[in-house]
Amino acid sequence: MPSSTPGGTSDRPAVRPSDRPTSLLLSPPGEMLSAMLRRSSPQLPVFIVLVVAVFASCERRGGCTGANCGVLIDAAVAEPGTLLPPSSEDIVATDIDEQLFLKLADVGMSQNTLGDEDFQPLLAQKWEWDGPLTLVFHLDPRARWHDGQPVTAADVEFTFNAYTDSLVASPYRPKLRRIASVTQRDSLTTVFRFRERYPEMFYDAVYHMRILPAHLLRPVPRDQWRTAPFGRQPVGDGPYRFVRWQAAQSIELVADSTFFLGRPGIRRLIWRFTPNLQVAVQQVIADQADVREQLVTPDNVKRAREAQQLAIYTYRGTVYTFLSFNQRSPGDSTKPHPIFADREVRRALAMAVDRASLLKSALGDLAKVPPGPISELLWIWDPEIRQLPYDTAQAGRILNARGWRDHDGDGVRDKDGQPLAFHVLVPTSSVLRRQYARLLQEQYRAIGVHVEVDELEPTVVNQRVGTGKYDTAILSRSNDPSPSSGIAQSWTRAGFGGSNFGRYYNPEFERLVDRAVTATTRDRARPLWRAAMETLNADAPGVFLYALDNVAAIHKRVDNVQIRPGGGVAPAAPRRVCRDHLRRCHVRLYPDSSRAGKAVRAHRRRRVRRPDPVRPTHHAIRAR
Repeated sequence: MPSSTPGGTSDRPAVRPSDRPTSLLLSPPGEMLSAMLRRSSPQLPVFIVLVVAVFASCERRGGCTGANCGVLIDAAVAEPGTLLPPSSEDIVATDIDEQLFLKLADVGMSQNTLGDEDFQPLLAQKWEWDGPLTLVFHLDPRARWHDGQPVTAADVEFTFNAYTDSLVASPYRPKLRRIASVTQRDSLTTVFRFRERYPEMFYDAVYHMRILPAHLLRPVPRDQWRTAPFGRQPVGDGPYRFVRWQAAQSIELVADSTFFLGRPGIRRLIWRFTPNLQVAVQQVIADQADVREQLVTPDNVKRAREAQQLAIYTYRGTVYTFLSFNQRSPGDSTKPHPIFADREVRRALAMAVDRASLLKSALGDLAKVPPGPISELLWIWDPEIRQLPYDTAQAGRILNARGWRDHDGDGVRDKDGQPLAFHVLVPTSSVLRRQYARLLQEQYRAIGVHVEVDELEPTVVNQRVGTGKYDTAILSRSNDPSPSSGIAQSWTRAGFGGSNFGRYYNPEFERLVDRAVTATTRDRARPLWRAAMETLNADAPGVFLYALDNVAAIHKRVDNVQIRPGGGVAPAAPRRVCRDHLRRCHVRLYPDSSRAGKAVRAHRRRRVRRPDPVRPTHHAIRAR
């Protein structure tokens, strides 16, 4: 692995965007906690996700030359804390990890998470079911860690144990709760055993974990993973190798020429850190970076459209943003919050917010008001889901009935000498969330509620929200391809100590979620999810503010941009597509439906189903 120093300097020349076209696969963003700008997935919130890459190209002679040939620069907002996947809590880290670490398989272009028919093999060459609760994976023997060691079943077993260890405190832990164990049958065969049978067993087995090198991480104490040196100098098994991390400046990866699925053609990927969105947007406009995955505001979109070197791409988002109410006392989860533990007060505060006018003022046509904790890309999105109405008169009556009145005439409601006042946390890196905080402050003032806006560094916001030391916070969260994992992680008891920061709990909501998760078809699950969302909305654990449509600005030198639905992308077996008029040949490393990983029986070989090839999914895709 190339040497690097986390805070070190480099004697290499300053990197500029590449002069030559490259290929790009763009995935919808996944926001994590605060400043985090996936998924989703995962994931605490952050801002968006572009997963670069993973194409290989073979240029003809006389093509690109020079030190910066094949360099792609992403103008990233904020710097990640670590690149160790179980502990990665922001979108920039998630994007980078996708290029460093592989999953066993990934969701296909159809985004179907039921069964295993549409999944694409990555580390796993094939798999079969050994009974209703046992899933067996056979690893690709060609897979290697970047230090040359083979990827084995011991790594898979180690990874599962790490992700589910309470000392690691991974935000993905609740999503793996239905898997009882992962063991190794031999060096290339790993066995998953489930606690129960349900339609998304395969999805849970492969989607939430990036396989880790046991030989390098086993000696690291689990309670020290978030600060382990490995997270600053990772060794992966993906299409790109880690090169260097220059603190407060950038992270650089280089294409792995020995990658078993084919070398990517984008030779170097660089994430250049910026303090906030406006600086990131200015970098792509000034031709100092190639990509900004999310422009967010109408003004930024207008400025980017006026930059002649940029192409603009719009696509549905995976992220929703909300005002989180902490129902427990800040810093002491054993005690109720003096304001937000009261369901009726939460309902009144939700009804006092004119979400439609806020959205129109801040975002125009670039977002929608979400009907719950879901993004528009999620298949359960339904504008007919019942929500609390905007009704300041009713909100005032509720607050009066709960004893919150302006007894002293100072314009702020109070009860037993305590003013109806609270703080809202927002990260300094998010211009939009800071704007929303001020707009909320004005709307709450109109009904006698005093709001203090605390604009803090992203890491501070993350720490305070993660430890429950807050009243309210404007958070962004990315939906997974399936509602079953993300919603359970963030809004049920399974997320206590994880991503359910506000400690929301309603047994009826959890009963409906459990029924929806075990439904065998989407048609059966849909009414259950709708009932669950309406139950949650009635409890007002937060105010669901906006679900962004994504608008990306990408330099026109970047060739063959494709939009993939759902979460991030990881390379799968390459498929060679040559077009004479392009004067080059691309090896596409994004999941290819012609390699769909249909389960096969262990005792005999069976031909894998060959669906039609993947076709472009965006009207703006074109060869340059």
